[in-house]
Amino acid sequence: MKLLNLLAVAALCAGCGKGPAADNAATGDTSVTGSAAAEPAGAGAKPDLREVTLPAGTTLRLKLQSAVASDTSQVEDTVRAELRQAVSIDGKPVLPAGTEVVGNVTDVKRSGRVKGRALVAYRFNSLRTEGERYDIKTSPLSHQAAATKGEDAKKIGIGAGAGAAIGAIFGGGGGAAKGAAIGGGAGTGVVLATRGKEVHLGPGAEVTTKLTAPLTLRVKA
Repeated sequence: MKLLNLLAVAALCAGCGKGPAADNAATGDTSVTGSAAAEPAGAGAKPDLREVTLPAGTTLRLKLQSAVASDTSQVEDTVRAELRQAVSIDGKPVLPAGTEVVGNVTDVKRSGRVKGRALVAYRFNSLRTEGERYDIKTSPLSHQAAATKGEDAKKIGIGAGAGAAIGAIFGGGGGAAKGAAIGGGAGTGVVLATRGKEVHLGPGAEVTTKLTAPLTLRVKA
């Protein structure tokens, strides 16, 4: 009997202290269960985004980052700019200042020798914000050189006046008339040989355009 009792006690002691940890040790399982195994809150979570729509007519105030000119630009050349003022909805910025805007030259005309004022035109068609690119539709921008008719007339007048003065010195009244005609012709020649003013806009030039179609963006909530 004593031997049987000792064997029973030994069996009971062998079962003492067994639990999940002991079972894991026995099976080689070292995984952690419960709250300790949970991924930290917020780890890998993406920021909440919401959609907003800028209506047609929204003003985009821009600062050029590339140059455009009537005598050097070509149609389809890339034109880059950035927003110099944020665009907001309900007081919340949805397009921050510095947002990149990209477009292309659409028309170029050099100044003519006889007539025709210089012109350069372009339009913006995309922007990038929050790492995403969006197609946009905007009103075209064009810049035309100032007219030079007054300056041309002055050049012709100076030529005629100088010719008259020289003619008067060497031939009296008749010489003055002939000199005026010759001088006027010379002045006209200068105008015909000289191109008018060109259009140049360098980086930093401020321009303004507007959306001609609504633009839907995804921004941080």
